[in-house]
Amino acid sequence: MDVQFTEIKLIELFVDIDDLYMAYVEYKKSIGEPPANPTRQTELTGPEVCTILVAYNYSGYKCFEYYYREMILKNHADCFPGAPHYKRFLSLIPRAADLIYLWLLYSVGRSKRTGLYFIDSKKLQVCHLKREHSNRVFKGVAAKGKTSTGWFFGLKIHLVINNLGEIVSFDLTPGNVADNNHGLLRKLLSHLEGCCVGDKGYLSTLFGFFFENGLHLITKPKKNMKPMPVENRVNILINKRAVVESVFDILGTICDIEHSRHRSPVNAAVHIFSALIAYQYMEEKPRVFFPSIDRELKMAA
Repeated sequence: MDVQFTEIKLIELFVDIDDLYMAYVEYKKSIGEPPANPTRQTELTGPEVCTILVAYNYSGYKCFEYYYREMILKNHADCFPGAPHYKRFLSLIPRAADLIYLWLLYSVGRSKRTGLYFIDSKKLQVCHLKREHSNRVFKGVAAKGKTSTGWFFGLKIHLVINNLGEIVSFDLTPGNVADNNHGLLRKLLSHLEGCCVGDKGYLSTLFGFFFENGLHLITKPKKNMKPMPVENRVNILINKRAVVESVFDILGTICDIEHSRHRSPVNAAVHIFSALIAYQYMEEKPRVFFPSIDRELKMAA
């Protein structure tokens, strides 16, 4: 990746998280809960740690250690003059967990509510299925689950995106949580209005509940279900559902959201949230335009 591009992205990321952090500190003071003042200051501030974590997803590196040693300690030492050695930085990651989560909520909250959404989930394996009983890092956190590609042991990331490719809702669950889980769907979709398109796994008895609250949940029927006539627009929206698969492809190939080298559940969550934040800051995202749908409707009529 071009060094100049990386420096521009570092500045953009740091300005946003630093402004958010200062606003959060002022809010805590306004409600009478000033943040703790440690007697010993760390080498890097919370916003700097978060910036390094999110910028990793733009570096092209697939190993965070190499990225930190080459890009942060060498190429961008002037941007982070107080950067400690690699092992010391690892100890700072859990301290930034709350701030990175707040940043993710902020970036998701800025996404536009367009009225057209797509929902899907992706498995995040934490180890090979044969080692599920010997895995101690994610004991009590990860679980054995099944997707269309088979069984796995790990977590699930659930995303709702709009037609512009922006994430509007998310959740991270154990691998055994079904896509049509009632509690999960209420958390992801209760604040949305319009249409939400999903695959067959999202067939749910909550259809009426969401419809009464202004959200039309659209899914493709299963093979054993009685066929029902549907409008051409609905068929087109179902065919456009693949856009969310493109988002997961970007998260997996560019942002490296899934790997099996985690040594702490907290660090794993920070890594996943950092990948989602990095995606939100990408200028080019997979998207579906309403004009293109209208043209297809005219052709199908």
